Amino acid sequence: MRQPKGMPISCSKTGIHPDGASWRRMKMEFEMHLLPLLPLRDIVVFPGMVVPLFVGREKSVAALESAMAGDKDIFLLAQLDPGCDDPDGDDLYEVGVIATVLQLLKLPDGTVRVLVEARQRARLVDLRQESGANGELMVAGVEPIEPVAASGSEVEGMMRSVVEAFGEYAKLNKKLPQDAGENLGDIADASALADAVAAHIQAKVADKQAMLTEEDPLKRLEMAFSFLEGELGVLQVERRIRGRVKRQMEKTQREYYLNEQLKAIQQELGGGDDGEANEIQELQDKIDKLKLSKEARAKANAELKKLKTMQPMSAEATVIRNYLDVLLGLPWGKKSKLKRDIPAAQAVLDDDHYALDKVKDRIIEYLAVQARTNKLKGPILCLVGPPGVGKTSLGKSIAKATGRQFIRQSLGGVRDEAEIRGHRRTYIGSLPGKIVTNLRKAGTSNPLFLLDEIDKLGQDFRGDPASALLEVLDPEQNAKFQDHYLELDIDLSDVMFVCTANSLNLPQPLLDRMEIIRLEGYTEDEKVEIAERHLVAKQVEAHGLKQGEFTLTTEGLRDLIRYYTREAGVRTLEREIARLARKSLRQILEGKATSVVITPQNLGEYAGVRKYRFGEAEEEHQVGAITGLAWTEVGGELLTIESVTVPGKGGIKTTGKLGEVMNESVQAAFSFVKSRSPAYGIKPSLIARKDIHIHLPEGAVPKDGPSAGIGMVTSIVSTLTGIPVRKDVAMTGEVTLRGRVLAIGGLKEKLLAALRGGIKTVLIPEDNVKDLVELPANITSSLEIVPVAHVDAVLERALVTMPEPIEWTEADDLATPPGMVPGASTGEVPTAH
Repeated sequence: MRQPKGMPISCSKTGIHPDGASWRRMKMEFEMHLLPLLPLRDIVVFPGMVVPLFVGREKSVAALESAMAGDKDIFLLAQLDPGCDDPDGDDLYEVGVIATVLQLLKLPDGTVRVLVEARQRARLVDLRQESGANGELMVAGVEPIEPVAASGSEVEGMMRSVVEAFGEYAKLNKKLPQDAGENLGDIADASALADAVAAHIQAKVADKQAMLTEEDPLKRLEMAFSFLEGELGVLQVERRIRGRVKRQMEKTQREYYLNEQLKAIQQELGGGDDGEANEIQELQDKIDKLKLSKEARAKANAELKKLKTMQPMSAEATVIRNYLDVLLGLPWGKKSKLKRDIPAAQAVLDDDHYALDKVKDRIIEYLAVQARTNKLKGPILCLVGPPGVGKTSLGKSIAKATGRQFIRQSLGGVRDEAEIRGHRRTYIGSLPGKIVTNLRKAGTSNPLFLLDEIDKLGQDFRGDPASALLEVLDPEQNAKFQDHYLELDIDLSDVMFVCTANSLNLPQPLLDRMEIIRLEGYTEDEKVEIAERHLVAKQVEAHGLKQGEFTLTTEGLRDLIRYYTREAGVRTLEREIARLARKSLRQILEGKATSVVITPQNLGEYAGVRKYRFGEAEEEHQVGAITGLAWTEVGGELLTIESVTVPGKGGIKTTGKLGEVMNESVQAAFSFVKSRSPAYGIKPSLIARKDIHIHLPEGAVPKDGPSAGIGMVTSIVSTLTGIPVRKDVAMTGEVTLRGRVLAIGGLKEKLLAALRGGIKTVLIPEDNVKDLVELPANITSSLEIVPVAHVDAVLERALVTMPEPIEWTEADDLATPPGMVPGASTGEVPTAH
């Protein structure tokens, strides 16, 4: 036991005790060892241990250097309080070990690494402070404790139990070397065995110090065995838990477990969670600043609350973080300042596009209403027309004129409903739909949203995107549009939707939600204006031509349009102009010319051989050859109808890849002609002995529709009567069995095709006269448009001469000689059946 304060345990420098101690005490003082003291933090060293230590305190370093200067012996003693930097007698335990310094190494930072070997227990008797060669140091007066021998069956049994228990402990504790328990069986001394086991046990400093203080080897073995039993119980439970968790863990659970360990390691190393805390604070600041709806704010706060309780590297935390990024990235309350200057908007539209007056009028009307009411639900326009007429570029001009951000989303080939509405968050890698994504990209809640090629939408087992667009394009519903990913109401009522399509091949409910504006195509004069205003200058700049190096005259441009293009739009025309610019630039760079002027005379040198014929559709009047008019998705086309008679039994044959509707139209036309044949100078017996073959050239191109009905009737009548059809007449119209001519669609495209083909006269149904009001004046003035209500009026204008009616009865059929075609007496060659 340490002596109480006030009672000295050592003699003074004079050698006389102030309290008059006995000679026995004097003798004990002379037997005491004086050794440099090295206080230890958080470690207890047992005899027989070789331990590396790092020493940094000045007194401790001085003690080590003093030991190295002497016999290398030093006294190792544990501190009661590891945090004490300058311990005295009250801060130290009483029992320590005498050790020998094996190796000492000074490090660059001033600390000392020392390797010591503990030899024997010793008790602290005296403690003093002395001045050494290297500064102040603590010198301890120690009394060696002689090892106590222990033997007997009880000691032997305890030793075996300790060795066995320690072997199990070494197997379960991964921090110990694998061979830690192999050499313990060779230790025959109970005291040495107890010290060796105590040195490897993970226990508190106080518990280890108690084992060091205990002198009886048997009791020390019992203490060591008790600690081993307790640790074995804990380690076995940990092993069972690890085994059970390992069997149950899947990949995500394993990652979570590793992330937990990583977080704990970072905390131990002082890394902290500053990054995560900053991110959460940034999200909270965004939620507070944005003008979120009540529903969106509640959802954002709920998701942020869940994120705070999750580990930052977990999969679910990533999903929530991405969700919040999308939600907070939407333009809540942000709107572009819309332009209300109507003349300025008209000027923008006129500068960017020539013609297209109907679309421009609709946009200006929308701006006028918005300027007056200050609130208008975004209109939903659908621009329908052939390729190359400027539908997409018109959308950009509308955005520029109205002051809105422009967003374009191509719908061609989209066949998944999730492209519009997004995926639900239950799916891995889920994303919001294109509507929400593009709104986020625009940065405002009132952009112009161009849905390009809406007629090219597909559908399959993943859903019908056209049906998903019903909510988006309905002004009464899109104020509460729901995306599957966000699961919130998104207000799309301020968005101006503009759709483009080549045809109206769309579901009826979707058509019902849009205002259809047709862009039928450009006339020749309009193409000339567009090329001179936009296309030529664009290609000159694109090819690096300088001012005056390339000139395309108006006459040359008109010939380029007539003989090298056949389209409703201007895409092909732009490519042809680009070809002229390339060839001109090559000649200039080769030094063959300093500037190039394209005229009708030298156009062929630069553009090549003419691709199309312009002028008369047919060079002469022909029997059975009719020029019809057809509508296609790329504009109007001239459609030639040919028919001939061959020997037969009154049948009809069609070729040219005709569709079902057109074949039925041929049957209706043939039936009408047979029913009215005497009125048209055709003997019924002639029809009974002839087959009619109707062919539409360009057989690889599918053809369908009823609008070629009057053309079929005219071709059949011309073939059977032998009267030619006028070469400069084209026609379109559906025919009934009573000979009435019904209305058709695509009138402007068909008339443009007739104008391009050099047709002079066009026969149209009388019911289509109302559509002529919307046609440009240059079309109606360039063509003679003749409305017809009955086939008789068609034949009167189309045939060179009108056939004379004949009187015919069934008796006349019987009077005709077999093998003789009626009318042979008039010079017709007999034909054998």
